[in-house]
Amino acid sequence: MSIDVTVEIVIDLPRALVAEYVMEPANEPNWIKGIVQSTPLAPGPIAKGSRVRRLAKFMGRQIDYTPEVMDLDPDRRLVMKTDKPFPMTIEYEFSDREGGTVFRQRLLGGPGGVMRLFAPLMASMVRRNIRSDMDRLRTTLEAPRSSMAQR
Repeated sequence: MSIDVTVEIVIDLPRALVAEYVMEPANEPNWIKGIVQSTPLAPGPIAKGSRVRRLAKFMGRQIDYTPEVMDLDPDRRLVMKTDKPFPMTIEYEFSDREGGTVFRQRLLGGPGGVMRLFAPLMASMVRRNIRSDMDRLRTTLEAPRSSMAQR
Protein backbone atom coordinates (compact mmCIF):
# COMPACT_ATOMS: atom_id res chain seq x y z
CA MET A 1 0.00 0.00 0.00
CA SER A 2 1.42 3.35 -0.94
CA ILE A 3 -0.49 5.45 1.63
CA ASP A 4 -0.74 4.62 5.33
CA VAL A 5 -2.18 7.49 7.37
CA THR A 6 -3.37 7.30 10.99
CA VAL A 7 -4.90 10.22 12.89
CA GLU A 8 -6.44 10.17 16.36
CA ILE A 9 -8.40 12.63 18.45
CA VAL A 10 -9.91 12.69 21.95
CA ILE A 11 -13.61 13.55 22.22
CA ASP A 12 -15.12 14.34 25.62
CA LEU A 13 -18.09 12.01 25.27
CA PRO A 14 -18.61 8.30 26.01
CA ARG A 15 -17.32 5.84 23.44
CA ALA A 16 -20.79 4.43 22.64
CA LEU A 17 -22.13 7.88 21.68
CA VAL A 18 -19.12 8.77 19.52
CA ALA A 19 -19.13 5.39 17.75
CA GLU A 20 -22.90 5.52 17.18
CA TYR A 21 -22.62 8.92 15.50
CA VAL A 22 -19.56 8.06 13.40
CA MET A 23 -20.93 4.71 12.24
CA GLU A 24 -24.23 6.23 11.02
CA PRO A 25 -23.83 6.90 7.27
CA ALA A 26 -26.41 9.73 7.32
CA ASN A 27 -24.05 11.70 9.61
CA GLU A 28 -21.01 11.48 7.32
CA PRO A 29 -21.72 14.67 5.33
CA ASN A 30 -21.94 16.54 8.67
CA TRP A 31 -18.37 15.76 9.71
CA ILE A 32 -16.51 14.52 6.62
CA LYS A 33 -15.99 17.57 4.43
CA GLY A 34 -15.43 15.61 1.22
CA ILE A 35 -18.59 13.50 1.54
CA VAL A 36 -21.56 15.01 -0.28
CA GLN A 37 -23.90 12.06 0.23
CA SER A 38 -23.73 8.71 2.03
CA THR A 39 -26.46 6.12 1.47
CA PRO A 40 -26.63 2.50 2.69
CA LEU A 41 -27.55 0.10 -0.13
CA ALA A 42 -29.77 -1.98 2.19
CA PRO A 43 -32.12 -0.98 5.01
CA GLY A 44 -31.26 -1.53 8.65
CA PRO A 45 -28.21 -0.90 10.78
CA ILE A 46 -24.70 -1.21 9.39
CA ALA A 47 -23.39 -4.78 9.70
CA LYS A 48 -20.59 -6.90 8.30
CA GLY A 49 -21.16 -7.08 4.54
CA SER A 50 -23.10 -3.79 4.41
CA ARG A 51 -22.29 -1.49 1.52
CA VAL A 52 -22.61 2.29 1.65
CA ARG A 53 -22.62 4.40 -1.50
CA ARG A 54 -20.60 7.58 -1.00
CA LEU A 55 -20.57 10.57 -3.29
CA ALA A 56 -17.45 12.60 -2.52
CA LYS A 57 -15.26 15.41 -3.75
CA PHE A 58 -11.48 15.02 -3.55
CA MET A 59 -8.78 17.01 -5.32
CA GLY A 60 -11.42 18.85 -7.34
CA ARG A 61 -13.02 15.68 -8.67
CA GLN A 62 -16.38 14.10 -7.90
CA ILE A 63 -15.98 10.46 -6.88
CA ASP A 64 -18.68 7.82 -6.49
CA TYR A 65 -17.56 4.77 -4.52
CA THR A 66 -19.09 2.02 -2.41
CA PRO A 67 -17.09 0.72 0.55
CA GLU A 68 -18.08 -2.61 2.08
CA VAL A 69 -17.99 -3.29 5.82
CA MET A 70 -15.40 -6.02 6.35
CA ASP A 71 -15.27 -6.00 10.14
CA LEU A 72 -17.55 -4.50 12.77
CA ASP A 73 -17.38 -4.53 16.55
CA PRO A 74 -20.10 -2.06 17.62
CA ASP A 75 -18.75 0.82 19.72
CA ARG A 76 -15.15 -0.33 19.12
CA ARG A 77 -14.13 -0.91 15.48
CA LEU A 78 -15.29 -0.53 11.89
CA VAL A 79 -13.27 -1.62 8.84
CA MET A 80 -14.37 -0.83 5.30
CA LYS A 81 -12.74 -1.64 1.96
CA THR A 82 -13.25 -0.28 -1.52
CA ASP A 83 -11.57 -0.45 -4.92
CA LYS A 84 -12.59 3.05 -6.06
CA PRO A 85 -11.18 5.57 -6.64
CA PHE A 86 -8.27 3.27 -5.78
CA PRO A 87 -7.91 0.25 -3.48
CA MET A 88 -8.14 1.40 0.14
CA THR A 89 -9.05 0.26 3.60
CA ILE A 90 -10.67 2.68 6.06
CA GLU A 91 -10.48 1.76 9.75
CA TYR A 92 -12.24 3.45 12.67
CA GLU A 93 -11.29 2.49 16.23
CA PHE A 94 -12.82 3.76 19.47
CA SER A 95 -11.39 3.35 22.95
CA ASP A 96 -12.14 4.78 26.38
CA ARG A 97 -10.05 7.53 27.95
CA GLU A 98 -10.95 9.15 31.29
CA GLY A 99 -14.62 9.87 30.58
CA GLY A 100 -13.99 10.47 26.90
CA THR A 101 -13.18 8.60 23.74
CA VAL A 102 -10.06 8.18 21.65
CA PHE A 103 -11.19 7.99 18.02
CA ARG A 104 -8.51 6.70 15.65
CA GLN A 105 -8.92 6.68 11.89
CA ARG A 106 -6.54 4.89 9.54
CA LEU A 107 -6.52 4.93 5.76
CA LEU A 108 -4.41 2.41 3.87
CA GLY A 109 -4.21 2.23 0.11
CA GLY A 110 -3.41 4.41 -2.78
CA PRO A 111 -3.15 4.62 -6.51
CA GLY A 112 -1.13 2.22 -8.58
CA GLY A 113 0.98 2.62 -11.68
CA VAL A 114 2.54 5.97 -12.43
CA MET A 115 0.13 7.69 -10.00
CA ARG A 116 2.01 5.93 -7.20
CA LEU A 117 4.66 8.63 -7.61
CA PHE A 118 2.19 11.10 -6.09
CA ALA A 119 1.54 8.95 -3.00
CA PRO A 120 3.65 11.11 -0.61
CA LEU A 121 1.75 14.25 -1.67
CA MET A 122 -1.58 12.42 -1.44
CA ALA A 123 -0.70 11.06 2.02
CA SER A 124 -0.03 14.58 3.24
CA MET A 125 -3.35 15.81 1.82
CA VAL A 126 -5.24 12.81 3.25
CA ARG A 127 -3.70 13.37 6.71
CA ARG A 128 -4.66 17.07 6.65
CA ASN A 129 -8.21 16.26 5.48
CA ILE A 130 -8.72 13.55 8.12
CA ARG A 131 -7.41 15.87 10.86
CA SER A 132 -9.81 18.60 9.73
CA ASP A 133 -12.73 16.14 9.61
CA MET A 134 -11.94 14.85 13.10
CA ASP A 135 -11.75 18.40 14.46
CA ARG A 136 -15.15 19.08 12.85
CA LEU A 137 -16.51 15.89 14.44
CA ARG A 138 -15.26 16.87 17.89
CA THR A 139 -16.71 20.39 17.55
CA THR A 140 -20.06 18.97 16.41
CA LEU A 141 -20.31 16.38 19.17
CA GLU A 142 -19.02 18.52 22.02
CA ALA A 143 -21.18 21.55 21.16
CA PRO A 144 -23.39 22.43 24.17
CA ARG A 145 -26.58 22.25 22.10
CA SER A 146 -25.58 19.08 20.26
CA SER A 147 -28.22 16.35 20.46
CA MET A 148 -25.38 13.91 21.09
CA ALA A 149 -24.19 15.89 24.11
CA GLN A 150 -27.73 15.88 25.54
CA ARG A 151 -27.92 12.07 25.70
